[in-house]
Amino acid sequence: MDHDMTGNPQESGGYTDEHARSGISDPLPTLECFPNQYPQNDYVIELEFPEFGSVCPKTGLPDSGVIRIDYIPDKSIVELKSLKLYLLGFRNLGIFSENVVNRIHEDLLEAMEPRWLRVRGEFNPRGGIYTRVQREHGKK
Repeated sequence: MDHDMTGNPQESGGYTDEHARSGISDPLPTLECFPNQYPQNDYVIELEFPEFGSVCPKTGLPDSGVIRIDYIPDKSIVELKSLKLYLLGFRNLGIFSENVVNRIHEDLLEAMEPRWLRVRGEFNPRGGIYTRVQREHGKK
């Protein structure tokens, strides 16, 4: 049972740990990388995927928004076709928006080990509320 801002108990709406964990370890297409030909240089790659979609694990309703990925590569650069297929893999996946950003961030860190990485999700309103989630690693 949750508590409201006054400390009074209230029902949590039936959300479970299963809902919360949904999608964070489901298989997705592989992120492929290729060697950075300018590893001695610090340069920022900015990527934007404006047609992101996933599914709310509680309601089954679609979620959509924009995923922005900015990074300074080290030895590897993510290959764009594999990134597109990876991001499209979320379309039928039940996962909360907050977990989307964290999952993408962790998968990109593992795939290419960049010097700096920022993943931002800007999700369309649900119930009149915009959700923006950002996670960053390293120093720019």
